[in-house]
Amino acid sequence: MVGLRHAVRLGLHDEAIVRGPFSVSDGPTTAGRDRCAHQGMRGEISGPTVLLTGTYQVRGSVSQRVLAALPPIALLPAAAADCPTLDLIVDEIQQDKPGRQAMLDRLLDLRLVATLREWFDRADSGAPAWYRAHQDPHVGRALRLVHENPAQPWTVAKLAAEAGLARATFAERFRELVGQPPMTYLAEWRIAQAADRLARTDATVDAIAHQVGYSNAYALSVAFKRTLGIRPTEHRAATRDAPAVQTR
Repeated sequence: MVGLRHAVRLGLHDEAIVRGPFSVSDGPTTAGRDRCAHQGMRGEISGPTVLLTGTYQVRGSVSQRVLAALPPIALLPAAAADCPTLDLIVDEIQQDKPGRQAMLDRLLDLRLVATLREWFDRADSGAPAWYRAHQDPHVGRALRLVHENPAQPWTVAKLAAEAGLARATFAERFRELVGQPPMTYLAEWRIAQAADRLARTDATVDAIAHQVGYSNAYALSVAFKRTLGIRPTEHRAATRDAPAVQTR
């Protein structure tokens, strides 16, 4: 793979997550082209070299929290060997049945999550603090509650009770493991959730405010502008100029 800071060699069953544009070549000195002889999602997969790719064409505010922690290319040698999910993807590509695109989208999501887990489990991966903190039984539980239920009226005391710790102990432990206070993390998560919902749905700002834990559109707008520098309506207008979220 070329087009990055340096060429990266892919071997048999290697898997890679790439954050930006790249080209594929049989050698680092081979000139690339902006087209290929065959590209698609149908028919038999065969040939001396088979490269299976999946693309997410638009980044979201939530996904950016993960992408920002990745290098330009995260290479996992032999990660695709004996992988049932990839076998299912290959089988689905070679069929033309109703619901095929939905199947491929979900399978790609599943494989991406599994690959990210494998990457961040490496000691040298530079996994973000909030990801590593999930391993802590107390802070990890609080993080899962925040991620799954941002609309809840969380306080440090409520999260501490759910985590099974005293308030002061929980606040200190959370800050130590995550790198910021619980309420700061909660506020950033809510804004990231709101940003993605503004971009991907037609729900009103007031409805989204309630979905992510704010009492009304005004409260969300104030927090949104304080965090991102623009109003929710401005963010929605800007993201509507981008292509729709797709996987392929």
